[in-house]
Amino acid sequence: MSTQGTPQDARTGAPEPFGARLRRAMDTRGQLCVGIDPHGSLLEGWGLADDVPGLERFTMTVVEALAEQVAVFKPQSAFFERFGSRGVAVLERAVAAAREAGALVLMDAKRGDIGSTMAAYAATYLDASSPLFSDAVTVSPYLGFESLRPALDAARISGSGVFVLALTSNPEGAQVQRATAAGGRSVAQLVLDAIMVENAGEAPFGSVGAVVGATLREAGADLAVNGPLLAPGVGAQGATPADLPAVFGKELRNVLPSVSRAVLRHGPDAAALRAAAARYADEVRAALAAV
Repeated sequence: MSTQGTPQDARTGAPEPFGARLRRAMDTRGQLCVGIDPHGSLLEGWGLADDVPGLERFTMTVVEALAEQVAVFKPQSAFFERFGSRGVAVLERAVAAAREAGALVLMDAKRGDIGSTMAAYAATYLDASSPLFSDAVTVSPYLGFESLRPALDAARISGSGVFVLALTSNPEGAQVQRATAAGGRSVAQLVLDAIMVENAGEAPFGSVGAVVGATLREAGADLAVNGPLLAPGVGAQGATPADLPAVFGKELRNVLPSVSRAVLRHGPDAAALRAAAARYADEVRAALAAV
């Protein structure tokens, strides 16, 4: 398998693990992930048509404005897939441009399946020979955590990461995620426990992360998974950086807050996009310093 585009570990010659690359990016660029979510309403707000040329201008403007500033981009695959192959081609170009400029790319695809189908998803996002190869991808564990094994194994080989849905920011998620499972533990806690096992012994932390919504008033679960915690919901969904300590507590240093529309609405002016991202990064930094 090719590992083109992934830095190599100088000691082993193997791809440098995503966990190490993400920790370095968070420490140097700040703990902020900016989503790339080309909603039709956002394109309209930028004065663009909701078509492929509008999609491309929107996406590449965001990448060009922020790729040398933010730690992580999180493109939402669905907003590109809705335009078919031409939309996916825009996504491919955006991923390549963002990674070339030094930003990590977390593909928000939320894939989940079994066997050869999960392996095909893994090949799409976690094989360096794929045009959609990303630094990490979001996955759903609700066909059983072990159904994710093809993605977990592929990520380890290519030096990529996997973010597993655990406690999501949407209110409907609690119906399943907070349900009591075998042994009296919640479904979400079982997912978090499995992530902890995957990351055991990894330093500075592991490459398997959990998705835990910033909109939760409290986690109600043990988030010590020795891995990154993606925190969607900051901005348009109502959470603020000041809410993070109550949700994440002692794991705050491992949190990667994600903001999308609250930054993206400031386009198409590149300076305004950079200023908005910088404000959120500063607010996250202040929230960490206050603990």
